[in-house]
Amino acid sequence: MQRILSSQLTRHVGGTVKIAGWIHRRRLLKSVAFLIVRDAAGLTQVVVTDAAVRATVELLPEETVVEVTGTVVANATAPAGVELTDPTVRPLGPPAVPPPFDLYRPALTATLPTQLDHAPVALRHPTRSAALRVSAAAVAGFRAALDARDFVEIHTPKVVGSSTESGANVFALDWFGRPAYLAQSPQFYKQLMVGVFERVYEVGPVFRAEPHDTVRHLAQYTSLDAELGFVADHRDVMAVLRDTLAVMLGTVADRAGGAVSALGLDLPEVPAQIPAVHFTEALTIAGAPADEPDLAPAHERALGEWARAEHGSEFLFVTGYPMAKRPFYTHPDPARPAYSNGFDLLFRGVELVTGGQRLHRYDDYLTALAARGEPVEPYAGYVDAFRHGMPPHGGFAIGLERFVARVVGAANVREVTAFPRDLHRLTP
Repeated sequence: MQRILSSQLTRHVGGTVKIAGWIHRRRLLKSVAFLIVRDAAGLTQVVVTDAAVRATVELLPEETVVEVTGTVVANATAPAGVELTDPTVRPLGPPAVPPPFDLYRPALTATLPTQLDHAPVALRHPTRSAALRVSAAAVAGFRAALDARDFVEIHTPKVVGSSTESGANVFALDWFGRPAYLAQSPQFYKQLMVGVFERVYEVGPVFRAEPHDTVRHLAQYTSLDAELGFVADHRDVMAVLRDTLAVMLGTVADRAGGAVSALGLDLPEVPAQIPAVHFTEALTIAGAPADEPDLAPAHERALGEWARAEHGSEFLFVTGYPMAKRPFYTHPDPARPAYSNGFDLLFRGVELVTGGQRLHRYDDYLTALAARGEPVEPYAGYVDAFRHGMPPHGGFAIGLERFVARVVGAANVREVTAFPRDLHRLTP
């Protein structure tokens, strides 16, 4: 007899089936015992009345892995409306050592540090695993959206030979006796690959050696990067980003509908046209000084509230950030050179995406580096490609964990990260 999952039981009412999973909850009453068995698809209620089977069950604490064979009976009060009766229960391993918190309760009561210390078992809790299902569906949607637009998935190095993109905020390592660094982003590589495929994307880890200890930062996170050639300006990039987010959220609804329901989520709608404000207007809306060079978290929250109130939108583009706060490869606004053809996308009052149009002429790169007092040599392998013809292009990067945290309403990105790496944590 082949094992089936809990989600398949309703197809077998009246029949005998075999399931397997973890003992999620055990209730030993006077005349009957109940087992709730958890598998990848959900929960199954098992009703035990036989004395010999009950004796076996009494020796098996929560989280013990078992195999159960029984008859499927309809019961509207049981999970999924069915339960197993007349079961045989066979342990598939030794009795489990109970974890330091109860996984059968509706919410984990342990503190987040305790959950992270015991991540291999904390992630078994339905709310924690549901967030990871949302994450997986979001990535699938990202790929599907860009595949449909003829983007090509690429895989770029995560170990690089120079710390050029953002100076000191990199992790150094020894590469066979030579200095090397963990890559902060695939930015340079994805631009170069526009010269090969025109449209590319990547899903991969990035590393930031920034001493942030906040609820929105990780030292390693997953970046969803895209770059496209032959754009008119950054607005073409924003249009692709809007459509990508719509497909991502649609895929979450389709592929992770059970997780969405379990978490009680109200998935946001992506407007056909996401509202956009220029950086200078954003400062006014947020009540920030006119000479502020960037948006603080409080400003982002104020802008998120404004977008909901004025446009009914959970999303807001802020365009035209000052060139002084954008990387050297950012294309300036031809009409206002002090401002960029770049943007951030705020989602529920938090910066989610950074993107924009890039420089594509070799001479412009030389000028941009000289203006910042930077030598060309460390960038030679990157900048030299622009001598050989590159189209106008641009792109964006979505922080996956931050996106999922905003979707599920998590207060901390670590709640939606399987094994987070931050200022303090390298284990488990």
